Amino acid sequence: MTHNSENPLFQSPDNNTHQPPTEAQRALELETRLPMTGWQQEVSKGLEYGLEAAQSIRDRTIPTFSRGELPHYAGINTFLKAPYLEDVRQVGNYDVAIVGVPHDSGTTYRPGTRFGPQGIRRISALYTPYNFELGIDLREQITICDVGDIFTIPANNEKSFDQISKGIAHIFSSGAFPIILGGDHSIGFPTVRGVCRHLGDKKVGIIHFDRHVDTQETDLDERMHTCPWFHATNMKNAPAKNLVQLGIGGWQVPRNGVKVCRDRATNILTVTDIVEMGLDAAAEFAIQRATDGTDCVYISFDIDCIDAGFVPGTGWPEPGGLLPREALSLLGKIVQKVPVCGLEVVEVSPPYDISDITSLMATRVICDTMAHLVLSGQLPRKEKPAYIHPESQPELVAWT
Repeated sequence: MTHNSENPLFQSPDNNTHQPPTEAQRALELETRLPMTGWQQEVSKGLEYGLEAAQSIRDRTIPTFSRGELPHYAGINTFLKAPYLEDVRQVGNYDVAIVGVPHDSGTTYRPGTRFGPQGIRRISALYTPYNFELGIDLREQITICDVGDIFTIPANNEKSFDQISKGIAHIFSSGAFPIILGGDHSIGFPTVRGVCRHLGDKKVGIIHFDRHVDTQETDLDERMHTCPWFHATNMKNAPAKNLVQLGIGGWQVPRNGVKVCRDRATNILTVTDIVEMGLDAAAEFAIQRATDGTDCVYISFDIDCIDAGFVPGTGWPEPGGLLPREALSLLGKIVQKVPVCGLEVVEVSPPYDISDITSLMATRVICDTMAHLVLSGQLPRKEKPAYIHPESQPELVAWT
C-alpha cells in the first residue's frame, strides 16, 4: 500500500513521524477498491420485480415490495438473503451453495438442532455481505445461492444419512463450494461420505472444531452425533491420520471414543494446548497434519467448541471452550492456507438459544470462512478443483 504523506491517517499525532497503518486505516483504504456492481444489480432487480415505491418515498432505490438485503427485518430468509435456487440442477452456476440439513435424530440428550438451519438463516438477515476489517464484499466478489434443505427422515438416521450423502455429492461434484447448516453432528459422516464419492483416488483431511471427540462406533446402539469420525475415517478417502480435532476437553469425552483416537493415531489439541502454544502454532499443527498426503480439507465446525457462555443454544454445552475471537482467528489462519473443499456448522439448537446469539455465531463462522476463501484466492473458482472426480463412486472401507 502506498502511504500518502499528506494523508493524516498515516501520520503520528505529532505529524513528524510515520507509523504503520492500523487495521482500521487499512480497511478504510480497502473499501475504496470494492465495486458496487452487485449492489446496483440487486437494486435494479428489486425495482423491476417489486415495483417502484410510492411517490412519497424520496429514496427511489426502494421498491414497493421488499426485495434483496433491505430492510433486514423483512423478506424471506435465505442465508444472507441470497437467491433461493429451486432447481438444484443449476447449482454449478454459483460459487457457493448453502444447504440446510435439519436433522437431530442423532441427538443423545437435548433435541432441537433440526431447527438450526432456520435459526441460522433467520439471524443471517442481520448481516450485510461486507466485512470492514477484511475488506471483503461477498456480494461483489462471489455468487451465493441457497438451495434450501435436504429432505431428512425423522427418527431414521440411516435413511437420512443416505439422503445427505446424495445431496452433498451432487453439490460437491457441480463445482459449487458446499456450506452445510446443521443439524446435529451425526451428519458429519454422511457429508464427508458425499464428498468422498467424488474424490476418485484423492484423499481428504478433516479439521474438526469441537469439545467432544465424536469417535465412538455406536452410541445407544446406533450411529449418533457422537460417532461421525469413527465412520468417516473408515473410508480410504479420509484417513484417520489426517483427522485433526481442535478444542477437545471437559467432562463429556467418552473413554471408548478416546480409545479410537489412540488406536487410529488421530490428532488432538485441547483448548489449553491451543492457548499455550499460540494460535499460529495451533493452526500450523492442524494444517500440517490435515494436509499430509491429502488433496483437500473438509472443515467441520461444532458450535460447542466455543465456551458455553457465548453459545448457550447447543445440545451439549461445555464450559472452558475457545473464546469467539480465538475460534474465528484460528479458523481464518487455517482456511487461508489449505485447499478447503467444504464447511459444515453443526449443533446449533435454537430452542435453547438466547437472543439468537448462537445462531449469530454460526453465521459469523460461515461468513468469515467465505471471506478467507476469497482472500486466499480459492473463491471464486476459475475451474473445478482437480480433486473433484466427475463420476460418483461407492466409498471404499479402510478399516475392518
